[in-house]
Amino acid sequence: MTSTPTCVVLGVDSSTQSTKAVFVDAFTGEVLATGRAPHVVQGVGGARETDPEVWWEALRTAVTAGLDALAGRGAGPGAVAGLAVAGQQHGLVTLDRDGRALRPALLWNDTRSAPQAVELVDALGGPAAWSDRTGSVPVASFTAAKWLWLRRNDPGTASACAAVRLPHDFLTERLCGQAVTDPGDASGTGWYDTGRGAYDPELLELLGLSPALLPAVAPTAGFRAGSLTPAAAAVLGLPAGIAVAAGTGDNMAAAVGLGLGRSGLLDHPVLSLGTSGTAFAVTADRPRTRGLPQVAGFASADGGFLPLACTLNCTLAVDKMSALLGLDRDDTAPGGEAVLLPYLDGERTPDLPAASGLLTGLRHTTTRQQLLGAAYEGAVVTLLRALDDVLRACGLDPADPRTAALPLRLVGGGAAGRTWRDTVRRLSGRPLVVPARTEHVALGAAALAAGATGEDPVAVVRAWDT
Repeated sequence: MTSTPTCVVLGVDSSTQSTKAVFVDAFTGEVLATGRAPHVVQGVGGARETDPEVWWEALRTAVTAGLDALAGRGAGPGAVAGLAVAGQQHGLVTLDRDGRALRPALLWNDTRSAPQAVELVDALGGPAAWSDRTGSVPVASFTAAKWLWLRRNDPGTASACAAVRLPHDFLTERLCGQAVTDPGDASGTGWYDTGRGAYDPELLELLGLSPALLPAVAPTAGFRAGSLTPAAAAVLGLPAGIAVAAGTGDNMAAAVGLGLGRSGLLDHPVLSLGTSGTAFAVTADRPRTRGLPQVAGFASADGGFLPLACTLNCTLAVDKMSALLGLDRDDTAPGGEAVLLPYLDGERTPDLPAASGLLTGLRHTTTRQQLLGAAYEGAVVTLLRALDDVLRACGLDPADPRTAALPLRLVGGGAAGRTWRDTVRRLSGRPLVVPARTEHVALGAAALAAGATGEDPVAVVRAWDT
């Protein structure tokens, strides 16, 4: 007979496409209930935007659905002790003095700011100057480039802006009334110095961005940012006064959800196969990103570092090819001579924001199955090249047999796909570890919620054995 949980933590994954609210037993790590709600992403060409109120409404819907499911486990809202939000990185949210959005948020995959990214890199003296200063070189995804785009293309909104937030900051502030971010998500803005652990005043001046518009930076993502306000509690159906953690970006939360922390050594290189693809690891040492402009030297959620490389085109691009070819996702064959680079949304790694898809090597004998296999291969090769650069940033030689033998943790929606797993294994030559549990971003956020009640989030997850 299943006992009624007495202490529950709520982890929220507010991603590009949807919100997931996962209710977790704080002692065992068992997922007790889950609620979901979709987002609406708008824009044509390089534009990708969402009204931040969509995220708030999706959070309400997801939490309500989760609470209904939790009731079926014999637990009510009173069992929930804390919550944390993990959100899509880099997005630019501009607010008025009442905390309302002045315009739809620019999302991480909005590539209109590519010219501004180039402008910023040149203004500071080139990629090496940025790597030395912030650990990362701005690309179109970074919030700094989006802020400069806003100043150039919508100066009225920029001048009227009373607050600048990242997506997870926006939701955290709605929950607890405090303007707080964390080092992990802040490190993806382009105006945060990961070496000093603070905003860089000279970069803010370069951007024409007042520090008064920015949230305070908590020591870690599991730091208690505040308490759930009565107004937010009434909307969500949760008890007022429960702990709200600072939260973090989705990649940082995924690392926590996998039990990865600043162990002092490289901790399990990870490939995440989602709408976008990411390669990352967690380390105690600041990454050596000079000369590796595609690697972002992010901070991790627990005070270490999260060197990461991101590709724009992963499962969504391959699914598009599957639909165009009229094939099931796993109805494939190796590409043979066919080579397909599925850069359907431009590309971030390599930095080709205006690129399109490219197909070559066709023969009379080429089959539809081979074309789909070539799409998988193009996405995976791009991601494995990104992984090599992440390993180099950690001071490792990808060609060293000991490095080449490191197992890969494979996560994200694609990790459940047979062809994705087979393609990664075949092209990498590495053993794969596919965690039995999913929703690592939300699990990481739930662990951060436990951190807000005094626990070490990474230790919590390791005890949960995710």
